[in-house]
Amino acid sequence: MAKNQDFPVYLFLGFLESGKTKFIQETLEDKRFNNGEKTLLLICEEGVEEYDMDKFPSKNVFIRTVEDKNELTEANLLRFVHETGATRAVVEYNGMWLVNDLINNMPEDWVVYQVMTFIDASTFLGYNANMRSLVVDKLNVSELAVFNRAEKSMDVTEFHKIVRGVSRRAEIAYEYTDGTVAYDDIEDPLPFDIEADEIVINDGDYALFYRDIMEEPAKYDGKTITFKGTTARNPKFPDNTFAVGRNVMTCCIDDIQFCWFVTEAADLSMVRSKGWVIVKAKIKVGKHKFYRGKGPVLHLIDITDAAPPEREVATFY
Repeated sequence: MAKNQDFPVYLFLGFLESGKTKFIQETLEDKRFNNGEKTLLLICEEGVEEYDMDKFPSKNVFIRTVEDKNELTEANLLRFVHETGATRAVVEYNGMWLVNDLINNMPEDWVVYQVMTFIDASTFLGYNANMRSLVVDKLNVSELAVFNRAEKSMDVTEFHKIVRGVSRRAEIAYEYTDGTVAYDDIEDPLPFDIEADEIVINDGDYALFYRDIMEEPAKYDGKTITFKGTTARNPKFPDNTFAVGRNVMTCCIDDIQFCWFVTEAADLSMVRSKGWVIVKAKIKVGKHKFYRGKGPVLHLIDITDAAPPEREVATFY
């Protein structure tokens, strides 16, 4: 592989017996995907179903198995590539491991090209109730969530709400037991008017707003926004910069984090270091070191003291 060339990684997520192996088998049998590239098939979870290597178009797929997440080291991953001569990787990931256990240990040139999560529709609600943090971990990074073993009698509205509570960008598909496949077409409008001259975010909608602007900042560029939050100052900030945001909980108390915006003001004397405020600001999307790239920078228009919201920790529900 040429130096600095991307090493593509195709990541398949889901709990045990969720249909990952079947889909990967069919993908690697497809000549449109598997047309001769040497492929490292990294298996992190062995279920009942096994791969039938004889059905692959050519002998270009090399299996390596990792049974302990502590084996997911950069050295081991590089060794697998060296041993196989692979130019890409297909990963069947363990549903009980966090995605960052892999991402944080990938070699520098490994780049995730696609992420799909497979879900057994008949057991999903139980997993979501009892292992919510692991469900969120997978859906949060997925481009496509596939609910297989679905029955036509199932009300998919609850599945849709759970996925959308984590990600607005993931597509959702339902693979029914009769062999048909349907894509989710439930409309999911934002609870605020993004076309308004001034976008006003209600207290209960902050989490949705924050996720949406971070996923698609360009559509907010140049908009005026008003919302309630708390402010924070840091010695590392430039003289005209402060943070404003709210604590957001995605799935459980353990994952609460302060989700904030870089905010600039001509005069910081009116900005309190603590307490709740209502902020009105103009959004400009651009590069900023605190975002490690591009992000929404708020240019303060007005700030006033405010009472705390009814629920001080924002959620997606």
